[in-house]
Amino acid sequence: MLLEKGVKSEISEIFEKHGITPKVHFTTWDDYAIMSMVENGLGISILPELILQRIPYKIVAKELEVPAYRRIGVAMRESESLSFSAKRFLEYIYVKE
Repeated sequence: MLLEKGVKSEISEIFEKHGITPKVHFTTWDDYAIMSMVENGLGISILPELILQRIPYKIVAKELEVPAYRRIGVAMRESESLSFSAKRFLEYIYVKE
């Protein structure tokens, strides 16, 4: 089962990068639908680590042999209009490349 949240999923890109062609029988944008189907023995899937930290389902989560990461962005109007808390948050998460 494949989690699709856009034109091309991050997981699909990982498969392509490693020359893997999975047999995908179901795609959805709903993490919980996938976990429910996995719990009921309908297949396996790759999901973000954050969603798997506090799951109410009886499933087994395993790490990928080759870790995969994604970039998460922040959108805002202009920094001058941000609250003090929002500015501090941005300072906290900002990582220089």
